Amino acid sequence: MSSDPNVANDPIIQKISNNPKYQALKAERNKFGWTLAIIMLVVYYGYIALIAFDKEFLAQPIGTGVTTLGIPLGMGVIVFTIIITTIYVRRANSKYDAITAEILKEASK
Repeated sequence: MSSDPNVANDPIIQKISNNPKYQALKAERNKFGWTLAIIMLVVYYGYIALIAFDKEFLAQPIGTGVTTLGIPLGMGVIVFTIIITTIYVRRANSKYDAITAEILKEASK
């Protein structure tokens, strides 16, 4: 909570903090956020580990051109980041925002 005594003693904030829906929302949102963060870290550091430990794999040419396997894999990491960000934003906008509106409605009664 805030160190501001006016915020800490605000009855609406207390209602929201004590609401079981808020507690469930907070837990679910944190779990989902950490899950996506861990997945992203695995993908990102997996790519970095390939750069560090298997340069020959990433240096394999694709077709007859000069493009190597590392380029599309690097682009894949970027696209993957956009995809998981989109997944989080969609869930936040659809599910989490609706629950937040319910919580606020209940707290303002």
